[in-house]
Amino acid sequence: MSQLLKRGLVAVVLFATVISASLVPARADDIPVVAAASNIKFAIEDIAKAFTAETGKQIRFSFGSSGNFVAQIKNGAPFQLFLSADEHYVDALVKSGMTPNAGVDYAVGKLALVANNGSPLSLDPELKGLKALMAQGKLSRFAIANPAHAPYGERAIQVLKKFDLYQQIEPNLIYGENVSQAGQFAISGSTQGGIVALSLAVVPQFKARARYIELPTDLYAPIVQKMVLTNKAGETAKAFYQFILSPQARTIFKHYGFGLPEKK
Repeated sequence: MSQLLKRGLVAVVLFATVISASLVPARADDIPVVAAASNIKFAIEDIAKAFTAETGKQIRFSFGSSGNFVAQIKNGAPFQLFLSADEHYVDALVKSGMTPNAGVDYAVGKLALVANNGSPLSLDPELKGLKALMAQGKLSRFAIANPAHAPYGERAIQVLKKFDLYQQIEPNLIYGENVSQAGQFAISGSTQGGIVALSLAVVPQFKARARYIELPTDLYAPIVQKMVLTNKAGETAKAFYQFILSPQARTIFKHYGFGLPEKK
């Protein structure tokens, strides 16, 4: 394994935290565990801080890919609320009878083309820089989330296909377990770039090490992010669910580059 890839993998461990502890210690049975798509990590942690400041109640998170969470919940994982990166995964839980309602849209995700500061990749919305790098034989690795269970990976492939690049670049794709891990691969130096969530590219930790541009939303199917309570939900989880729909939470989502669904 190259030193670059080793450094990238170490950085993944530091960046893509799987479990985010509650803001202050408390008994585990008082704090609901929320399954959250990794692309909302920074936004939802800020929202949780605001929720705690207002209510005094704590939230714990597990961050990962939406598809994996569906499987875990179906197998009895103790999640009380599921914040998916795509409505499809919530709908699958609803059909299985594991939720008290159909859930609700809470944000609209967007894609970004990214490259670490030392990469030769030129960023542009038509991927001309990516095409040029491939033509020069200088592209060895390009990161996206695993499309098998991460909606952002699925949409990244749609963008690559839009510009007839997918078949050519497929042997060079490096798949992150989730979009947060793909983002870290893209900026760590172990790849020349990647397509990841805009909500990750805009955070200071990312911008200090990489460049990004937002990709036009007409290049891929809408990423409508949906959430739903599970049948295990307690009062704190239900309160947090409602708080995520509040004007304060919507402002935070917007700050992190998300679009906002129309209120129903």
